[in-house]
Amino acid sequence: MPKKKILDLPTEGKDLESLIEEMTKAGVGFGHRTSKLHPKMKPYILGIKSTVHIINLEKTVEELRKALAFINELVERGQQILFVGTKVQFQELIQEVAEDCDFPYVNHRWVGGAITNFPVISDRVRHLEEMIEAKKKGDWEKYTKKERIGLEHQLEKLEDKFGGLKKMKGLPAALFILDLDKNKLAAKEARRKGLPVIALVDTNVNPELADYLIPANDDALSSARFILDKVQAAIKEAQKKAQEEKVVQEKASKEAKTPKTAKTTKTTKTTKTVKK
Repeated sequence: MPKKKILDLPTEGKDLESLIEEMTKAGVGFGHRTSKLHPKMKPYILGIKSTVHIINLEKTVEELRKALAFINELVERGQQILFVGTKVQFQELIQEVAEDCDFPYVNHRWVGGAITNFPVISDRVRHLEEMIEAKKKGDWEKYTKKERIGLEHQLEKLEDKFGGLKKMKGLPAALFILDLDKNKLAAKEARRKGLPVIALVDTNVNPELADYLIPANDDALSSARFILDKVQAAIKEAQKKAQEEKVVQEKASKEAKTPKTAKTTKTTKTTKTVKK
């Protein structure tokens, strides 16, 4: 029996019921107060409980499936996704997942121009890397204590702003945003550059800011972790497949370049000497 893919989420029956129960426990379905509803999120609302909108988790599963399929496709092609999550409760989680997937991330305030003005941001990242290297080599020892403290503060600020972008050597193929309400600028920059946006979208956010929306609670850590666990698993699976295909291709290429040794049959001519 073939191994079930991570992105093959159940569509019906007990498996779907079990998944929705798991999502409910994680608080994925809790939206915002009814007074904060964005009108374009109405199709994703199941009902109201104590003045709070409840998200239709069947639709969340449906949209999550589409998002995972898209992520899988990008990663199998060897492309990068930029992770964004700047709410305090998400900062460690987004860094942990992005680093595990070897992808860039922003987990503090969004850096304006990170997408639309990438060359300038790239220079700042390079400066950060140079400072880290200088400190590591002991180049800071020539400065006074006061100057070294100043350099440390400068390094901390740069690390907070640009540390997660060190792996971003070019524009990413897409953005994954955990808190779209707080990072609308990131989504808008991505749109201007034609980059797709995958995002958790709560009931108070315009879903049109995302190309692949995942209707979900974007405040609770448990909700974000549930969705990110699925995303992380899909990425790791796609990376494994891409690596396996790369090995196969390299082996085939090596075999094609290696000349085949043909067996040569030597014909020995027998010369008869005729005595006269």
